[in-house]
Amino acid sequence: MAEYDYIVIGAGSAGCVVANRLTEDAQTTVLLLEAGNPANKPEIQIPLDWTKLWGTEVDWAYFSEEEPYINNRKIYCPRGKVLGGTSSINAMIYIRGNRRDFDQWQELGNPGWSYQDMLPYFKKSENQQRGACQVHGVDGALSVTDAIAPAVTSHKFVEAAVAIGYNNNPDFNAEQQEGAGIYQLTIKDGKRHSTAAAFLLPILNRPNLTTQTEALVTRLLFEKTRIVGVEYMHQGTLHQVRVNQEVILSAGAFDSPKLLMLSGIGNAEHLQALSIPVVVDLPGVGQNLQDHIMVAVAHQATQDLQPAATSNIAEAGLFLHSESNLDAVPDLQLFSGPVLWAPPAYARPGSGFASTACLTHPQSRGSVSLRSASFKDAPVIRMNFLESESDVQKLVAGIKIIRELFGTSAFDEFRGEEVAPGADNKSDEALQAYVRETCDSDYHPVGTCKMGIDPMAVVDPELRVYGVEGLRVVDASIMPNIITGNTNAPTIAIAEKAADLIKGASYVSQQELELTKLSS
Repeated sequence: MAEYDYIVIGAGSAGCVVANRLTEDAQTTVLLLEAGNPANKPEIQIPLDWTKLWGTEVDWAYFSEEEPYINNRKIYCPRGKVLGGTSSINAMIYIRGNRRDFDQWQELGNPGWSYQDMLPYFKKSENQQRGACQVHGVDGALSVTDAIAPAVTSHKFVEAAVAIGYNNNPDFNAEQQEGAGIYQLTIKDGKRHSTAAAFLLPILNRPNLTTQTEALVTRLLFEKTRIVGVEYMHQGTLHQVRVNQEVILSAGAFDSPKLLMLSGIGNAEHLQALSIPVVVDLPGVGQNLQDHIMVAVAHQATQDLQPAATSNIAEAGLFLHSESNLDAVPDLQLFSGPVLWAPPAYARPGSGFASTACLTHPQSRGSVSLRSASFKDAPVIRMNFLESESDVQKLVAGIKIIRELFGTSAFDEFRGEEVAPGADNKSDEALQAYVRETCDSDYHPVGTCKMGIDPMAVVDPELRVYGVEGLRVVDASIMPNIITGNTNAPTIAIAEKAADLIKGASYVSQQELELTKLSS
């Protein structure tokens, strides 16, 4: 049986980073297992085409169960099934989150996860087009660039926001997150720069790294509570491999808890009901599912608005407070772009522009559980969107703010008919109904293997799974609370930090080393 020092499960936003960092030591052997294929599909490289990847062979294409608070609709949950994971099919927006998000993680009992602790890891991974500064790095593998050719309506969106009192914010990842601006993207030379392109492809020839695609992990192998290996399916045949040090589970917010449960780690009653032998009774596995919830406002355009091939569609943004509590983190994030992005029942052909209001910190919590004891079955996903009435009220407030933006003179030469929610939907009651009828995921699931010290925590502050030896979870599922904004950049930073935790190191940048030398 083959043996490796480390086995990384999932070559996604986190797994590619961990595999890269661990194999920097030539004496350390790593096996990276990915259920999908190499990122050869042409649309992956074209920023504009990211929605064309949904439902294809590079997407797990999960759906939630019927959701009771949104008219029993099922929510589509795209997840990357390809090298790079969801970073190969997402909208490429580079947002770190609000500094207070990470400070709150630390306050919840997770030392070492404050904003000041995480900033070096954001900088470490980043090659910032604008150059190095106090909050940005240029030595990293991940290309972060300004949008190449934003549409005129995206600039108008920023102009409109400033006109109604919001500040112009050229960098959402700097000192202040609030305000309007054009999003920076993970793009290089006009093409998507996924974690596979940034962290994995350049190191595939390292002799101490073995990457296996089309490898669907079926279960983790234990001797009592010590992990000793992994079983996976490849081209119809089951394989087992041994691990000498640790297994790093980076399969994402849906599949990491699924694999833990299939392997006997989870709520004992749930596992026993499926005749799965219990290794550790860990009730928090699969709980605490959080996701950003969005709702759209869409207009037909009086001019032809053709987004560039380098457009990610969601070009402009605004972080804001729906209420006057400016001490809190922004509770709404807006996206805007030159497409007629409308719910299916409201869709129309032709040119248009739209904006979505995204709830950054919904009160609703969902869960992930097993459908059966078979690794072939998709997990049971319950989002529980809009379980909380306050979530509905904030999304209605978001619609009103977008309407105010689109009603400014900045859009006079472009504004056609509002197709969604539509001019007839004006009352709060009508807008609440529209929100329940049409709200959707912003595709940022997190939290199902949360980090913490409370009884529902799954991993400790060093991301080690409670109750077992040699197993960590490293992906967005460890977030105790969802961050304010898109989740890809923080997932990469989590992986950077995890690699140092695994190696027993702490990251010091080259710049900081030079300063240390100068002061000594």
